[in-house]
Amino acid sequence: MNHSLEGSCQCGEVHYQIKGEPLVLYRCHCTECQKQSGSGFGMSMWVRNDDFEILRGSLKHFQRIADSGGKMECFFCGNCGVRIFHKTLNKKQDYIVLKPGTLHNTQALQPTADIWLKSKQAWFVPPDDTEHFEGSPDFKEFLET
Repeated sequence: MNHSLEGSCQCGEVHYQIKGEPLVLYRCHCTECQKQSGSGFGMSMWVRNDDFEILRGSLKHFQRIADSGGKMECFFCGNCGVRIFHKTLNKKQDYIVLKPGTLHNTQALQPTADIWLKSKQAWFVPPDDTEHFEGSPDFKEFLET
Protein backbone atom coordinates (compact mmCIF):
# COMPACT_ATOMS: atom_id res chain seq x y z
CA MET A 1 0.00 0.00 0.00
CA ASN A 2 0.99 3.62 -0.43
CA HIS A 3 2.57 5.49 2.44
CA SER A 4 -0.11 8.17 2.20
CA LEU A 5 -3.81 7.39 1.89
CA GLU A 6 -6.80 9.70 1.91
CA GLY A 7 -10.46 9.10 2.60
CA SER A 8 -13.74 10.77 3.39
CA CYS A 9 -17.28 10.19 4.54
CA GLN A 10 -20.09 9.61 2.05
CA CYS A 11 -21.22 13.23 1.82
CA GLY A 12 -17.65 14.59 1.61
CA GLU A 13 -17.89 16.87 4.64
CA VAL A 14 -15.09 15.00 6.47
CA HIS A 15 -11.75 14.28 4.80
CA TYR A 16 -8.77 12.54 6.40
CA GLN A 17 -5.26 11.37 5.61
CA ILE A 18 -3.15 8.43 6.77
CA LYS A 19 0.63 8.71 6.67
CA GLY A 20 2.53 5.50 7.21
CA GLU A 21 1.57 1.87 6.77
CA PRO A 22 -1.55 0.41 8.41
CA LEU A 23 -0.82 -2.17 11.13
CA VAL A 24 -3.42 -4.81 10.25
CA LEU A 25 -6.53 -5.24 8.09
CA TYR A 26 -9.24 -7.83 8.75
CA ARG A 27 -12.88 -8.70 8.16
CA CYS A 28 -14.90 -8.85 11.38
CA HIS A 29 -18.05 -11.01 11.42
CA CYS A 30 -19.31 -10.05 14.90
CA THR A 31 -22.95 -9.03 15.08
CA GLU A 32 -22.03 -5.42 15.97
CA CYS A 33 -19.92 -5.04 12.80
CA GLN A 34 -22.72 -6.59 10.78
CA LYS A 35 -25.16 -4.07 12.24
CA GLN A 36 -22.80 -1.10 11.82
CA SER A 37 -21.97 -1.95 8.21
CA GLY A 38 -25.46 -3.09 7.23
CA SER A 39 -23.76 -6.11 5.67
CA GLY A 40 -22.42 -9.59 6.46
CA PHE A 41 -19.20 -8.25 8.01
CA GLY A 42 -17.26 -5.08 8.70
CA MET A 43 -13.75 -4.19 7.62
CA SER A 44 -11.28 -2.87 10.17
CA MET A 45 -7.83 -1.37 9.62
CA TRP A 46 -5.56 -0.49 12.52
CA VAL A 47 -3.72 2.80 11.99
CA ARG A 48 -1.26 4.46 14.38
CA ASN A 49 -2.74 7.52 16.12
CA ASP A 50 0.14 9.70 14.91
CA ASP A 51 -0.43 8.60 11.29
CA PHE A 52 -4.08 9.75 11.19
CA GLU A 53 -5.15 13.35 10.56
CA ILE A 54 -8.51 15.01 9.85
CA LEU A 55 -7.93 17.38 6.93
CA ARG A 56 -11.41 18.91 6.75
CA GLY A 57 -14.59 18.76 8.80
CA SER A 58 -15.19 17.42 12.27
CA LEU A 59 -16.50 14.19 13.72
CA LYS A 60 -19.21 13.42 16.24
CA HIS A 61 -18.86 10.47 18.59
CA PHE A 62 -20.67 8.10 20.90
CA GLN A 63 -19.64 5.32 23.27
CA ARG A 64 -20.77 1.72 23.36
CA ILE A 65 -19.83 -1.49 25.14
CA ALA A 66 -17.94 -4.01 22.97
CA ASP A 67 -18.46 -7.79 23.08
CA SER A 68 -15.34 -7.93 25.28
CA GLY A 69 -17.05 -5.74 27.88
CA GLY A 70 -14.70 -2.84 27.16
CA LYS A 71 -15.85 0.64 26.19
CA MET A 72 -15.28 1.91 22.69
CA GLU A 73 -15.70 5.38 21.29
CA CYS A 74 -17.06 5.55 17.74
CA PHE A 75 -16.42 8.58 15.48
CA PHE A 76 -18.66 9.47 12.54
CA CYS A 77 -19.69 12.30 10.23
CA GLY A 78 -22.49 14.26 11.87
CA ASN A 79 -24.00 15.07 8.48
CA CYS A 80 -24.22 11.68 6.70
CA GLY A 81 -23.60 9.37 9.66
CA VAL A 82 -20.76 7.36 8.10
CA ARG A 83 -18.45 5.79 10.70
CA ILE A 84 -14.81 6.76 10.11
CA PHE A 85 -13.10 5.01 13.03
CA HIS A 86 -13.39 3.77 16.59
CA LYS A 87 -11.01 3.26 19.49
CA THR A 88 -10.93 1.42 22.79
CA LEU A 89 -11.30 3.52 25.93
CA ASN A 90 -10.42 1.05 28.70
CA LYS A 91 -6.70 1.02 27.95
CA LYS A 92 -4.19 3.24 26.24
CA GLN A 93 -3.95 2.32 22.57
CA ASP A 94 -1.42 3.63 20.07
CA TYR A 95 -3.86 3.08 17.22
CA ILE A 96 -7.38 3.73 15.94
CA VAL A 97 -9.54 1.22 14.06
CA LEU A 98 -10.38 2.82 10.72
CA LYS A 99 -13.30 1.72 8.54
CA PRO A 100 -11.30 1.25 5.30
CA GLY A 101 -14.31 1.44 3.00
CA THR A 102 -14.04 5.21 3.56
CA LEU A 103 -10.67 5.33 1.75
CA HIS A 104 -10.73 6.96 -1.68
CA ASN A 105 -8.81 4.06 -3.18
CA THR A 106 -9.70 0.62 -1.83
CA GLN A 107 -8.12 -1.43 -4.63
CA ALA A 108 -5.05 -2.42 -2.57
CA LEU A 109 -7.01 -3.61 0.48
CA GLN A 110 -5.97 -7.18 1.30
CA PRO A 111 -7.40 -8.55 4.59
CA THR A 112 -5.09 -10.86 6.51
CA ALA A 113 -7.74 -12.43 8.74
CA ASP A 114 -11.41 -13.18 9.26
CA ILE A 115 -12.44 -12.87 12.91
CA TRP A 116 -15.60 -13.70 14.90
CA LEU A 117 -16.44 -16.44 12.40
CA LYS A 118 -18.71 -18.07 14.98
CA SER A 119 -21.27 -15.36 14.16
CA LYS A 120 -20.66 -15.13 10.40
CA GLN A 121 -23.48 -15.30 7.89
CA ALA A 122 -24.13 -18.86 6.65
CA TRP A 123 -23.44 -17.84 3.04
CA PHE A 124 -19.94 -16.52 3.76
CA VAL A 125 -17.09 -18.95 3.03
CA PRO A 126 -13.77 -17.72 4.49
CA PRO A 127 -11.09 -17.60 1.79
CA ASP A 128 -7.96 -19.73 2.06
CA ASP A 129 -5.63 -16.72 1.97
CA THR A 130 -6.64 -15.33 5.41
CA GLU A 131 -6.22 -16.57 8.96
CA HIS A 132 -9.47 -17.73 10.57
CA PHE A 133 -10.61 -17.07 14.15
CA GLU A 134 -13.89 -18.10 15.79
CA GLY A 135 -13.68 -15.08 18.12
CA SER A 136 -11.20 -12.28 18.63
CA PRO A 137 -7.54 -13.23 18.21
CA ASP A 138 -4.58 -11.94 20.21
CA PHE A 139 -3.75 -9.08 17.89
CA LYS A 140 -0.19 -8.89 19.21
CA GLU A 141 0.72 -11.64 16.74
CA PHE A 142 -0.43 -9.43 13.85
CA LEU A 143 1.49 -6.42 15.12
CA GLU A 144 4.73 -8.40 15.44
CA THR A 145 4.75 -9.70 11.85
